Amino acid sequence: MQRPSHTATGYLLSLAAFAWWGLFPLYIKALSQASPLEILGQRIVWSLPVCLALIALGRQWRPLRQALAIPRVRWTLLVSAVLVAVNWLIFIYSVESNQVLSASLGYFISPLASMALGMIFLRERPSRLQLAAMGLAVLGTLNLVLNQGGVPWIALSLGFSFSIYGLLRKTVKVEAVGGLLVETALLTPLALAWLIWIGARGELIFWRGGPEITLLLACAGVVTALPLIWFTAGARRIPLHAVGALQYLGPSIQFILAVSLFHETVSPARLLTFGLVWAGVALYLLASSPWLRKKS
Repeated sequence: MQRPSHTATGYLLSLAAFAWWGLFPLYIKALSQASPLEILGQRIVWSLPVCLALIALGRQWRPLRQALAIPRVRWTLLVSAVLVAVNWLIFIYSVESNQVLSASLGYFISPLASMALGMIFLRERPSRLQLAAMGLAVLGTLNLVLNQGGVPWIALSLGFSFSIYGLLRKTVKVEAVGGLLVETALLTPLALAWLIWIGARGELIFWRGGPEITLLLACAGVVTALPLIWFTAGARRIPLHAVGALQYLGPSIQFILAVSLFHETVSPARLLTFGLVWAGVALYLLASSPWLRKKS
């Protein structure tokens, strides 16, 4: 049985991680001088030394080498590296183009999309409540398509890229920081090449934009790795259903920021979509509750 202090620490770490991710648009807004591709490149490049230091401090080289000796693990991490880069880029673009509401919707949809992927690829059998939750998310998406005249590509791209990323990482036995190290190592040559190229064209904001933005960009590695460490440490201390419930803190904070601070408009069609997705989330959490599982 876990000690109360051990569990309490887990909740605090998990809350800190999800709150940090929820507040992340504030960091991206502070970097608005830089293009989305430069922010992505800086985030990749600066994450690599941070992950190297963390692996060295934790003495995790041996299990990482053992995992990478398996070809399937290497190929899976290559695909997950592409997915995480796409997810980061779309999120950065959504913030810089004042579409944080779309990003928030994407991360509300993501767990429901993960459930659908588990049903398709892992042959998991969702309950009726879980199927109803997925159905409400689909209805919410169709509502936006019909009423706004276009596919909500930011929300769907973020939701599905993150859920597919999670599915892939579920299939390989690599710790969170070790996986991020491999992913950033694979992406760093391309990121460096891009940064050098735009630097030669005089378009690089790093250093040219002043000490404040240069420092913020240099902190991208810490900003990326720190909540990941909190999340990993927290998830080991608390029940899985609690992690599932807390994950909605991030997109909830993003929604509040979008409406209150960034003054994005919540149209009636979008409000209906969020209502349907929130109802789906409520069913998802109800279906995942240990109380309901004990009754069934």
